[in-house]
Amino acid sequence: MSQKYNHDPELTEKIAYHYREILKLIGEDPDREGLIKTPMRAAKALLDITMGYRIDPMTIASQAIFEHAGSRMVIVKDIEFYSMCEHHILPFFGKVSIGYIPKGKMIGLSKLARIVDNFARRLQVQERLTAQVCSLLNEALPNEGIIVSCDAEHLCMKMRGVEKQDSSTVTFDYCGKFEVDPGLRDEFMRLCGK
Repeated sequence: MSQKYNHDPELTEKIAYHYREILKLIGEDPDREGLIKTPMRAAKALLDITMGYRIDPMTIASQAIFEHAGSRMVIVKDIEFYSMCEHHILPFFGKVSIGYIPKGKMIGLSKLARIVDNFARRLQVQERLTAQVCSLLNEALPNEGIIVSCDAEHLCMKMRGVEKQDSSTVTFDYCGKFEVDPGLRDEFMRLCGK
């Protein structure tokens, strides 16, 4: 979702007002030179990083589904994403890999990245993000199976709390043939370098 979005001016102003109040509550002076424009910049940034609430992921998927005669696994790996943990409103980020077995149709590869971004650009948890991508693709795309892996680092574990700098979290979700065939799951993992 690297495109620019127009922000609703009224909504942006309301969010900026609250950021200004938060600055006061933590002991800062929002009228200080370096902070004068911060509430508005932060409001626009928040609207950008939560854009997933305002775009329908099914619309993204349905824009690029094409006929396909093949039936072998298709994999797009290492789709980078940035999201915000819903528990602490701190970033988590990483890479998603998606595999699917076509059933007469295929999806435009860039749409897979856009779908990941759509679900990542919300207040989120990694487990749900992984499951939402898998579920949406299973619903939108005729397939014999879908598999999604997500490997991410969470600043809520690095900057606060347990402060574990080298930790990462891996989540998986799958359906169809991937659910019943461990060999297919293993092939996906091997091809993704996991």
